[in-house]
Amino acid sequence: MLSELIQESLKQSVHKIVLTLGVPAIAEVNVALEQPASADHGDYSSNIAMQLARPLRKAPLAIAGLIVAELEASGSVHGLVLRTEVAGPGFINMYLDWQAWARAKGNFTLPQHAGGSKVIVEHTSVNPNKSMHIGHLRNSCIGDALVRVLRATGHTVEVHNYVDDLGNQLADTVAGLLNVPLAGEHVRFGDYCWDIYAEINKTYAQQPEMVQKRTGILHALEEGHGNTAWIGTLVAGQIVKEHVEEMRGFGIDYDLLVWESSILKEGFWASAFELLSQTEIFVQETEGKLAGCWILKQPAEDATPDTLEEHQKDKVLVRSNGILTYTAKDIAYHLWKFGLLEKDFSYSEFQSGLWTTGLSGQALPFGRADQVVNVIDYRQEYPQQMVKQALKALGFGAQADALHHVSYGVVSLSPASAAGLGIDTSSGKSSYAMSGRQGIGIKVTELVRLMEDMIESTRSDKNGLSSRLIATAAIRYYLLRFNLGTEIVFDFKQAMEISGNTGVYLMYAYARAQRVLSKAAAAGGGSGVGKSGVSEFGASEFGAGKSGVGESGVGESGAGEFGASDSGVGESGVGEFGASDSGVGESGVGEFGASESGVGESGVGGVPLFPAHLEAAELALLRQLSLWQDTLYTASRELTPNTICNYAYSLASLFSNFYSACPILKGGEVSIAFRLWLTQSFTDTLGEALDVLGLPKPERM
Repeated sequence: MLSELIQESLKQSVHKIVLTLGVPAIAEVNVALEQPASADHGDYSSNIAMQLARPLRKAPLAIAGLIVAELEASGSVHGLVLRTEVAGPGFINMYLDWQAWARAKGNFTLPQHAGGSKVIVEHTSVNPNKSMHIGHLRNSCIGDALVRVLRATGHTVEVHNYVDDLGNQLADTVAGLLNVPLAGEHVRFGDYCWDIYAEINKTYAQQPEMVQKRTGILHALEEGHGNTAWIGTLVAGQIVKEHVEEMRGFGIDYDLLVWESSILKEGFWASAFELLSQTEIFVQETEGKLAGCWILKQPAEDATPDTLEEHQKDKVLVRSNGILTYTAKDIAYHLWKFGLLEKDFSYSEFQSGLWTTGLSGQALPFGRADQVVNVIDYRQEYPQQMVKQALKALGFGAQADALHHVSYGVVSLSPASAAGLGIDTSSGKSSYAMSGRQGIGIKVTELVRLMEDMIESTRSDKNGLSSRLIATAAIRYYLLRFNLGTEIVFDFKQAMEISGNTGVYLMYAYARAQRVLSKAAAAGGGSGVGKSGVSEFGASEFGAGKSGVGESGVGESGAGEFGASDSGVGESGVGEFGASDSGVGESGVGEFGASESGVGESGVGGVPLFPAHLEAAELALLRQLSLWQDTLYTASRELTPNTICNYAYSLASLFSNFYSACPILKGGEVSIAFRLWLTQSFTDTLGEALDVLGLPKPERM
């Protein structure tokens, strides 16, 4: 990774200066590195000299001068830095040799600790009682993007969809099916249950005694025998099939469906109960309003005021009537996720490539994760804390620290979108929340159909991507581009705009670049362009298998085949650091300039000679391209898919500026070859970003 390489060179320079000055050893210094907004201030800049002023007892400007001299003496970061300047009050500004960067960029690797671990990502996990709405879809899109990010950075990822087939929501739907007559036309069973769920909640309000039926059904579901339990199983099974089918339309897949009923039937909770009983925090209350309940006792400093009723309930694991809370089953589930229970599920195939837990089946190597990522909205933060607390109380502190809750804001509808769905907007609110209990919201299938129809009716060229594929991509990107904590107000019109930060804009930018390359190919060899559509100066190598991306750019898992052997990446998807084929040394940094890299006077490894002077738009695009690995790594560490969205939008915008300011196929031979290479580099990089985001890479829109 370029930034890591520069940071390491700065650290080595500082170390040598400390030895030369003979000062006492200083603590490890964090070398901060940033890319200045203006290229006038360098491509990278560091304030390390100012950090060292006190321990070295020298002025920052003097220290900066020593560091620059040491950097230059040691080869200017493997020849990647063209020049280095010192600016007041002690900044070190580094200007890259972009020709050298282009030659070396294929050798840059992610940090060795970036991947290699097994991560379980749990997402979607929608109650199996009705069709999905757009709020559920945000969870699935975030989760799938994180799966792709983690796989792209070398992790082995196992994707879970947790099915709460013992919860209140399913019990309500079953109660409605058994007690509420409902007629009408419904295409899918989940849509019928959508209306049933709303009707039973109206009945509860009108006839409070009906709530007792839910309690009876919950007991029946947990016992797992008799007519009611079988009805619940059939309802949940059909609706989950519909959910899986819907998500497949968005390119979202799972490895394992984990049924809550399996956790009980396989004795997971019994084992977890036995373990928890040996701790001091798991106790049965004998008095007060929680008498008879088994609870996780809170430390005095962390105790939640009784006024926060929802939190009071969350720490109850077993109610006085014997019914388990969601948190209780979640604790047992997470003990299994980390391989901490001496039990396992049996597995059978739910659909091709998708496995499910059950009482019969075969043994498979699911679970036993090094890290766990749960994508659950912000309202579940407290229960997630309870799972962590239980793990720590049981002595599994490392696992508790490896449990990550990816929280996100809910989705509501803009006034225009709500009105278009027939929702009463006379109140004049700025947004309209969805409520399954009231039957208010937009189902995922309805949303896709509406968007598809709007696109189909407005597009003039219908020979590119299908309107449906454009619709799903636009929706997916809209739900990903916001900061995770932001509550999204979804607007149909905004999601489909072809300018601004939208998925449609990114796909247009990619298609535009592909058209340029196709046009260059059609021009033939006269301009130095080969039949592959890319400059014979070597840009074709960036779009073929050697980039680690298959013909479609998407591997069997749905993410880019980052593990192709020609790139020096192993089967696990993690770079084989030190592998000779990639020209990467033991440090994980390419042996830049080695004779095996194919350096020639006219270019290196397929990279054309760069013009003596770069236009501002060319330089800006190069600078953004150089940040891709850092961005991908940051997104994987911080679990923030919107980081990729921000990067991709900036990249597409800079390409648009470059396209407008710099005629790609006009000018001298050097200029054309360079700009074709830059265009190909853009499509390669944006293509990888689109893969990670789960968006198509269209040849034309």
